[in-house]
Amino acid sequence: MSKAPIISVQNLVKNYGEFQAVKGISFEVQDGEIFGLLGPNGAGKSTTLEIIETLREKTSGTVLVNGLDLDKSPEAIKKIIGVQLQTAGFYPNLNLTELIHLFVGLYQTDIDPIALLEKVNLVDKAKAKFKELSGGQKQRFSIATTLINKPKIIFLDEPTTGLDPQARRNLWDLIKEIRDNGTTVIITTHYMDEAEILCDRVAIIDSGKIIAINTPNELIDELVATGFEKVKEVKKANLEDVFIARTGRALRED
Repeated sequence: MSKAPIISVQNLVKNYGEFQAVKGISFEVQDGEIFGLLGPNGAGKSTTLEIIETLREKTSGTVLVNGLDLDKSPEAIKKIIGVQLQTAGFYPNLNLTELIHLFVGLYQTDIDPIALLEKVNLVDKAKAKFKELSGGQKQRFSIATTLINKPKIIFLDEPTTGLDPQARRNLWDLIKEIRDNGTTVIITTHYMDEAEILCDRVAIIDSGKIIAINTPNELIDELVATGFEKVKEVKKANLEDVFIARTGRALRED
C-alpha cells in the first residue's frame, strides 16, 4: 500500500482581479523527497508556494499538507513547515546564537543553538553577527533557521543564487543531508543543473500551468526520444567542474 503524499494540491487557482496567476494546477509531493518547482519569472511558482506556506490566500482549490486541510488547519500547518527567510529578515547586529534563541522563543520550541550550527558547519561563527557572514554562510544560516521547529517540510526559495561554485556545491550537500535525515524539501531554482542534481522530481510551471512533471532523468529521456540533439557535444565535465577541481571542494570561508 503506497503512502499518502505529504503535500497534495488539487485544482489550485489564484486570481488577482482579472489576472489569473495560477490556473487550476494539481500536483503531489512525496514524503522524504526533494521536489523542485521550476519556471520563468512570473510563471506562478512563488504564488503557489506562498499559498502552501499559508502566506497567501488562494482563490479556489484544495491543499493538504501532511493530511491537514489548508482551509481548516492553517495554524497546524505552520507548526510542521519551515520557510527560508531572505537575508533581510534577520537582525544584523545579533550574533548567530542570539538569533537562534530569538527564533526558539517565537516557535516556543527547545533546540541547542550549537548543535544546530554544527549541522550547517557554522559553529565557529556562533558569536559572529549575521552581517559579518559571507554570502554562503548567510545562506547556510538561513537554511538552519528553517530547522528550528523540527519541521516535516522545508521550503527553500532559490537558496544558492549569487553564490560561488564551492559555496553552491556545499549547500547542495547540506540540502541532501537534510533530505536524508527525513525532512521533505521543496525548492525553487533558476539553475537547471542544480535541479537536475538535487531534485528527485520536478514540476515545470509556465503561465500559471504545470506543463511537465517527472524525475529530471525521465524528462531528459522524453526530450531525447523526440529526436532532440545538442548542437555541441556533451563533455564528461564542464567549466564549473574544472573550477572546483583546481580551487578545491573543501568547505572554506564562503
